[in-house]
Amino acid sequence: MKRFVLFNTTALVSLVVLLATASCGPQEKAFDVALDQLEKAYDTYKEVSIDHRRFKHQEVIHLVTERKGDFQVEAIGKSVEGKDIYQMTWGNGPSKVMLWSQMHGNESTATMALFDLFNFLEGENDGLEAIREKLKEKLTLRFIPMVNPDGMDEWIRRNALDIDLNRDAIKLASPEAVILKNARDTFSPEFGFNLHDQQIYYTAGETPTPASISVLAPAYNYATEVNEVRQKAMQVIVGMNRVMQELAPGHVGKYDDAFEPRAFGDNFQKWGTSTILIESGGYPNDPEKQEIRKMNFIIMLHALIEIADKNYTQYTLNEYYSIPDNATRLMDLILRNLTMEKEGHVYDIDLGIRRREADAHGSYFVNGAVDDMGDLSIFYGFEELDVSGMEIVEGKVFETPFTSVGEISQENALDLLKEGYLSIQVKEAADRELHHLPLLVLISGNSIPNGIRLGGNPNFFLAQNGKLKYAIVNGYLIDLERPLTKKLMQRVQ
Repeated sequence: MKRFVLFNTTALVSLVVLLATASCGPQEKAFDVALDQLEKAYDTYKEVSIDHRRFKHQEVIHLVTERKGDFQVEAIGKSVEGKDIYQMTWGNGPSKVMLWSQMHGNESTATMALFDLFNFLEGENDGLEAIREKLKEKLTLRFIPMVNPDGMDEWIRRNALDIDLNRDAIKLASPEAVILKNARDTFSPEFGFNLHDQQIYYTAGETPTPASISVLAPAYNYATEVNEVRQKAMQVIVGMNRVMQELAPGHVGKYDDAFEPRAFGDNFQKWGTSTILIESGGYPNDPEKQEIRKMNFIIMLHALIEIADKNYTQYTLNEYYSIPDNATRLMDLILRNLTMEKEGHVYDIDLGIRRREADAHGSYFVNGAVDDMGDLSIFYGFEELDVSGMEIVEGKVFETPFTSVGEISQENALDLLKEGYLSIQVKEAADRELHHLPLLVLISGNSIPNGIRLGGNPNFFLAQNGKLKYAIVNGYLIDLERPLTKKLMQRVQ
């Protein structure tokens, strides 16, 4: 069984701040920071009150409004539902940089990283003062950390008018779009960072490696031409990619640069702001995107340092174009060489499963579904298992109903699985609560959904020589010969 592991980055570079001469002007020193210093900044200033993606506006707005030191914070308008939208200004340098996040309400990874960055900019007496002093002297930073507060509260892409803000840069039908456009026009930034999340199933080219970070210097016309404005964005991205290749080798993809005339990134580029798109994708064993949050912090801080000293000018466009394009080649789980039988036909397939989140009880649960089946040799799984020689065994429902889910422990659940039970029953519908058990919880009398078909919900056992070896529960793979991990499964219902 193949599993990805996290990279150990602590030994990649030495703990030093490198000073080297570059083409930043006569007698001026370039300021290049080693990865260890960026990691130290993150570890020191990570906002510990947030450790999950689905936070509400009211839970985090104090991280914007209650800043200290040199931050200037002001409300610049209201959302459709009347929530204040804030901009934050820091630094007094000649180069203006604007960063905005969560114009799509359910894309919060970069917002978390911005909170970490705010903490860093307020820091002191930590051995990192030279970085802050450089940024303050060279840059004026402006942040709009939550452009779509209504969408974030509902955990939806669009705003309360059901408009995609990133398709409203021209018509400006939404108040949030007007606010963002006015913020850009009044500030006239030289650089812009457009911060988003993408689906977790992108890979960096035709490889099994997730595109944890995807980048793009958006086009400003249909011909996707490169002028000086777009070229600078491309060069900044090259520097970000170099850092990512130390931090998480191979985990960077390049987003499609087809011109979208309604999008803010494309229009910022058209209006003269060198715009860098950062899309946060997937990473192994990182459902809450905390590792990718760290990546965002590090590449943004590194990019700001390179902008401050114009180090990005040393990079060639060939390096930008060499970043592999995104491909959609990942699934959560792939079972290789699964033997099926139907109407007398015995055949082998690969079974690909993807999981989707659905809202419930003020939170969410996860549903697994068969995304594709057949020859999946060009696809890869975050988790894969070769099931050659194994047979499918249907699961049973435990006969005696339980009063509530709370009566079952993880250990009890594993024992039931080993006995061939995939599901328990509860007596009341109200007790069908969200849980982390590796079992289906049914209201009394319901049957197990067993969908080994396109779009079906996969729930079955795999046996070898008559012995149960694995359980597939709601699209999750469970090894019956290993102890359960604390959070084997995300919320299920």
